[in-house]
Amino acid sequence: MQPGPHNAITDVPGVLVGQVERVDAPYLTGTTVVHIPTTAVAGVDARGGAPGTRETDLLAPVNSNPGVNAIVLTGGSAYGLDTAGSVMHWLEERSEGVRVGQGEKDVVPIVPTAVLFDLGRGGDFKARPEPSWGADAIAAASDGPVALGNHGAGAGARARSLKGGVGSASVRLDDGTTVGALVIVNAAGSAVDADGNLYGARYGLGEEFAHLRTPTEAPPTAAPGRNLIPGPSMNTVIAVVATDVPLDKAATKRMAMIAHDGLARAIDPIHTLVDGDSIFALSTKVANDDRPRLSVTDPTALAQLEGVYAAGARSLTRAIVYAMLAAESVETPAGAIPSYRDAYPSAFRTD
Repeated sequence: MQPGPHNAITDVPGVLVGQVERVDAPYLTGTTVVHIPTTAVAGVDARGGAPGTRETDLLAPVNSNPGVNAIVLTGGSAYGLDTAGSVMHWLEERSEGVRVGQGEKDVVPIVPTAVLFDLGRGGDFKARPEPSWGADAIAAASDGPVALGNHGAGAGARARSLKGGVGSASVRLDDGTTVGALVIVNAAGSAVDADGNLYGARYGLGEEFAHLRTPTEAPPTAAPGRNLIPGPSMNTVIAVVATDVPLDKAATKRMAMIAHDGLARAIDPIHTLVDGDSIFALSTKVANDDRPRLSVTDPTALAQLEGVYAAGARSLTRAIVYAMLAAESVETPAGAIPSYRDAYPSAFRTD
C-alpha cells in the first residue's frame, strides 16, 4: 500500500475540497467543504456526547435518500450550521441536487454538516463563520493538495493544550482503489502521549513518520481559560472518509462506524461528553464502473469490505498526525496555543 499522489482525500476520484478561514483578530475560525460533483452514497456515525449536525438522519440506510452533493465541516458551533445554506444555494445554481421538478434548477441539494466548538477562541464570541463562507469554500474546491493545519475549519481548532487543525491522508490499495480521510482535530483529549509522542505516528505507512522520535521537552502547560466562556471545555473531532469502491448505504454507514477506531488510536480520551465526534463516509463510484455496490450482507464481499474499512480507519489516524504536524502556534486573548512543532522541537530528527 502506498499513499495517493497528494496523500489526501482528494486522491479519491470525484472528491474536491475547498476551505476558507479568518485568523485576523478577533477571528480564529473557518469552514471546510467536501464537494462531490457526481454525488456519493454517504453514511454517518456520531459518537461524541455533544454533536452539532444537520441533515444526518436521511443518511440512515433505512431512509430513501440516494446520495449527497457536499459535506460541510465548520467552526462556529451550532451557529456554523448556517454555512450549509449558502452551499445549497451554490449547488442549486448549478442544478446539483435531488431533482424535484421539471425546471432546470428544480433541485434540492443534500448537504450534511457537522460543526466544532471554537467560539471565542480569537477573542470575540460573535467572530464566527458567516453564512456565505460555505459558498466561498465550495467555490474554491479542487481535487488538488489539501491545505493542512490552520486552514478552513481547523483555524481555531485545538487538541487539549496544543494547536489542532486540518489533516488529510490517503492510501492506494493493491487492487488500485483509493481510500482517503479528512479530519478537523479539535479534541478534549490529547493527540500526544505522556512522553510527547503522537499516538497515531505508529500507524504510518512504511517510513512515513520515521522522522519523528521521542522528544526531550516537558509537556506544555495548558493555557488558562480554554474558552472565553464559563463552563466545561467544548470541542469535537469531525471527519470524512471516502473511497471509490462502490458501497451501498449500509456498507457506507459501516465504514463511518469503523473509522472511529482511527480516532481512538490517535486521541485519548475520545468520544467524551464535551466532544461531538462525528464521521461521514462517502462512496463515490467512478464513472463507467458497472460493478454492483458492495453490501454487508453479501458473504463474498466481506474480505474487500474489511480491507476498505481498515484502510479508512488507518487513513484517519494518519490524517490526525498530519493535522498536528502542520498546525501552527497562535496567540489568543486566553493565552498562547503552541503547535506540536513548537512545543516539542526535539521530536524531529535532524540526522
